[in-house]
Amino acid sequence: MKRLDQDSAKRITDKVMALTKADECRVTLSGSRKGNVRYARNSVSTAGLVEDTQLTVAVAYGKRQGTAQVNEFDDKSLEKAVRRAEETARLAPENPEFMPAIAKQAFRPSATFNPNASEFTPEYRAEVAFQSIDAARKKGLVAAGFFSDSTGFECIANSNGVFGYQELASLNFTVTTRTEDGRGSGWVNRAAYDPKQFDARAASEIAIEKALRSVEAKALEPGRYTVVLEPSASSDLLNFMFTAFDARQADEGRSFLAKKGGGNRLGERLFDEKVNVWADPWDANAPVLPWEQQSMLARQKTDLIRNGQVASLDYDRYWAQKTGKPASADHGNIIMAGGSKSTEQLIAETKKGILVTRTWYIRMVDPQSVLLTGLTRDGTFYIENGQIKHPIKNFRFNESPVVMLNNIDELGKPMLIGDAGSRLRMMIPAMRVRDFNFTSLSDAV
Repeated sequence: MKRLDQDSAKRITDKVMALTKADECRVTLSGSRKGNVRYARNSVSTAGLVEDTQLTVAVAYGKRQGTAQVNEFDDKSLEKAVRRAEETARLAPENPEFMPAIAKQAFRPSATFNPNASEFTPEYRAEVAFQSIDAARKKGLVAAGFFSDSTGFECIANSNGVFGYQELASLNFTVTTRTEDGRGSGWVNRAAYDPKQFDARAASEIAIEKALRSVEAKALEPGRYTVVLEPSASSDLLNFMFTAFDARQADEGRSFLAKKGGGNRLGERLFDEKVNVWADPWDANAPVLPWEQQSMLARQKTDLIRNGQVASLDYDRYWAQKTGKPASADHGNIIMAGGSKSTEQLIAETKKGILVTRTWYIRMVDPQSVLLTGLTRDGTFYIENGQIKHPIKNFRFNESPVVMLNNIDELGKPMLIGDAGSRLRMMIPAMRVRDFNFTSLSDAV
């Protein structure tokens, strides 16, 4: 990746906009250096480094829009990209929901980059793999994991004077550890912005302990149980709900926030009073870019749920104009308030229940109620009188996160969740929930 500082990026975006003859121009310029190491059966299988810098130019003639991408930045290449975008725009049909480029925005920087990201090297990745594999080998277990890191920058600009530039860095790590005979399995997920805040061995030890403890799983009858959900387990469910906080979906009757007879449920109490959720691009634990990439709107700190009430809905620019509401940028992160207790403390205060390490293969059953189905895996345990008594076979569940957030007993300490395909960075607490609906058994570990 050719690392471009702010001045260099601005020179390129200014040059692109000076080349176009269209009514308006929007430019995004980004660069990334992404490294990874993958291992399975206690042996590294692949390692890689991908570097790229890419510019996207979008121009419009009236409501006709065209885009082009290029990863070469000499004058000839930039002009070629602009002309290709213009030609595409002239041929494109009018977009009935087209919104013109926004006016100049003020972007307050967020802490998406840590200087310690310079430690992301092949040697660092090799050490991550070694620490995880070595810890598993010493316990006679088999580890399979994936570590990835990314550093780079994002830049946006348009012909109305918008300009934003910011550097980014982050890491994600997952590992599954199993017994040699495959009867026990443990898993852990970690994310961080600073490599000094990540310990591969410590994270792997969690998966190792779960693998050792999950052997000889016993069958438990399906039904409704009190559950202690680790943050990763609950975040995969909640993500389906948070992405439905869209005003248009609600107004058009396509989500759980649609009101019978029309309209939406903004302001209604739909959750337990303990539930408070917000988005904040400047959060110290989960910072994200202070703008939305597509619309270039500045992000704001926004309450989604306040004391169980729906506090806000997301209005894209088109739907905001149509309904006479203020437009809002997408959030980038989701932060849910919790308490100070660890998962272990929640377990210690549970008379009878089930500990769920991970949920997976989750599918939507009914968007109107956010009813989901999925499976537990990689460490599911029966709790009795505050102690884990024994491992249990995994379950299929049918449950809605809306119902789940109405059955909260207690919330634990929030934790940054790694990127598992979600567009949201999430800070989610462990939680103890009543009457979680397990519908059948699963033989998988």
